Amino acid sequence: MKAVVSERGQVTIPKKLRDRLGIAPGEVLDFGRLIATKRPATDPVDRVYGILRLGQSTDEIMRDLRGPVDAVDS
Repeated sequence: MKAVVSERGQVTIPKKLRDRLGIAPGEVLDFGRLIATKRPATDPVDRVYGILRLGQSTDEIMRDLRGPVDAVDS
């Protein structure tokens, strides 16, 4: 689960977590120990997206992988 800290330092607790912990609207929370991990600024996949150059269009690659498209009679 992830949440984004707003400009004012606010974080929305994801619904799945609120449900699991039984947190309802208007509930008062005491903060003691909070465990969270900071996510990297960019996803590792995003850093390498688009760097592979195959010299073919997506259609050509798909045709090589799947074979020619069968003609459909209507």
